[in-house]
Amino acid sequence: QVHRDPRFDDLSGEYNPEIFMKTYSFLDTIKKQEKEMVQKQLKKCRNAEQKEKLQQLLNRMTQQEQAQRKQQKRRERELSLKRQQRELAKQGKKPFFLKKSEKRKLELAEKYAELKRSGKVESFLNKKRKRNAMKDRRRLPSQKSL
Repeated sequence: QVHRDPRFDDLSGEYNPEIFMKTYSFLDTIKKQEKEMVQKQLKKCRNAEQKEKLQQLLNRMTQQEQAQRKQQKRRERELSLKRQQRELAKQGKKPFFLKKSEKRKLELAEKYAELKRSGKVESFLNKKRKRNAMKDRRRLPSQKSL
């Protein structure tokens, strides 16, 4: 029997993220249970090496969860923009497509609004200032004392 890779084979059909998310939504609950289990193990663990490995695993799981949420928000935003375009087209207006820079600005505005709701705008801006200051210091030529 010939082995085939579903990513490159037409027999598997086309990839549709919405259908994929609906089909495999049960994995989210399993991942949540696994994360809780890792947290419990982390609390019980006494071995330093084992504790560090579990902490890294927990961090990775959290980051994957955040990335998935971010991707989902982006997908929802794009779908809403497409719906708006269809509505405008039905009214007889010309379609207007946003540039990448404009999409980024909208995303940033949404992020600030979310931070404002949670009250973390100031800490976010402080971190950003520190990051930019470090970049500036690295770019400046170092002054050597003679």
